[in-house]
Parts: sequence; structure tokens; C-alpha cells
Amino acid sequence: MWIGGVRAIILDKKDRVLMVRQHHEGRDLWMVPGGAVEEGENSREAVVREVREETGLEVTAGKLIWHVEQVCEKKGQRFVDFFLCSYTEGEPVLGRDPEFDDEHQVLREVAFLSQQELSGREVYPPYMKDELWKILSGDYTGYDAYKIRR
Repeated sequence: MWIGGVRAIILDKKDRVLMVRQHHEGRDLWMVPGGAVEEGENSREAVVREVREETGLEVTAGKLIWHVEQVCEKKGQRFVDFFLCSYTEGEPVLGRDPEFDDEHQVLREVAFLSQQELSGREVYPPYMKDELWKILSGDYTGYDAYKIRR
């Protein structure tokens, strides 16, 4: 069975990407906001809701950057859609994951980070450290190469 997920790429005026530090399996990971697609939602609706829950920001889902299919023994088959999202104003605040009670929240911190700041952190998925910046700059030469226009 396929399970759908979404992630939001949100840049500020300094071209820093919005990241959320989460605590999983005894370690902290930095990732872009996102989560599961709920029943009755499409991916675009889900990414707007997930960003609101985790950061308090209202966003518009733009261009689909990646559609990642994952198959692993532990989690089964799933896909994750990464959207370039925009927001108009406001500062992100740390939200909460409604799947967990207050004692078991995994969200720890929210911040806009530069490529340099990400280089010294554990980031998931790891390709966020370099491929994202290649796509944004137009230097991406992968199968689905294109330049993001903001």
C-alpha cells in the first residue's frame, strides 16, 4: 500500500530555506516542514496544512520540485512530494505535531538556514544539503533538470 507524504521548500528573502529540527530515534534531524497526506486531501492541500501545523506560516504550494518514491522493509512503499512554497509575511514559530501528545512532541526548533549553516547539521534527506541549491541556481543536471523561477 502506498502512503503519501509532502515537504515544503520555503525560502526567505536571503535565500535561506525553512527547516524544522525534529527528534527521532534518539537523534536530531533537520528537515523541511511536512508530513503525511490525510484522507480526502491532495498533496497541495496537505503541504499547506503541514506547514501551518509545524511553523504557523500560511503558504501557497507552487512548483513540484521532487516526487520521491521510497521502498523500505520497515516502512513499506511510500511517496513524498516536495513543493516550492511561498509565503508573504510573518515569522515562523515552532508548532506541534497533532499525532503526538505534549510529552512526546518531536518538533524541537524552526529556523531559516543558509546552505552553509546546513552543511554542519544532520539533514534528512541528505540530498537537501546540495541538490536543492543546485536546482535553485539552475545548475542541476539530473533527469528532470529545470530552473526554479521565483
